[in-house]
Amino acid sequence: MKIRIISSKDEIGTLKTGDKIVHLAFRPSNKDIMTLVSLCPSVKAIHIPSSYKKTLSESIQMFLTMHNVVLLEGDVWGHRKDINEYFEIPAETVNMIHELKGTGASTDDIISRLRETKLSADLVRFVLTS
Repeated sequence: MKIRIISSKDEIGTLKTGDKIVHLAFRPSNKDIMTLVSLCPSVKAIHIPSSYKKTLSESIQMFLTMHNVVLLEGDVWGHRKDINEYFEIPAETVNMIHELKGTGASTDDIISRLRETKLSADLVRFVLTS
């Protein structure tokens, strides 16, 4: 599972229409998010740091809901964008999430078992439902 990393407003225009999950490493305005959704119609989730999520307006949150885009809270740790514009969740981690779900483990238990991966709780929940 790949997450496209966007470091500035200027990079929104470089999104590919097939990008499904986007991490915004800057504080987005309402216009930035609307532009992202219009340029990338297949986006399923936008991942932003918790401090940025708190500053988003209710209207943009409703806009995302209307477009079936999930707003995820968290950071992408240890990724160097200068090497790769995508952060990839290893297939082994995704498989582990689905295996734990198959064994009947609760969402909270799965999140606690995956702490060493440094994936945010919202991102793990998203993987569980997708």
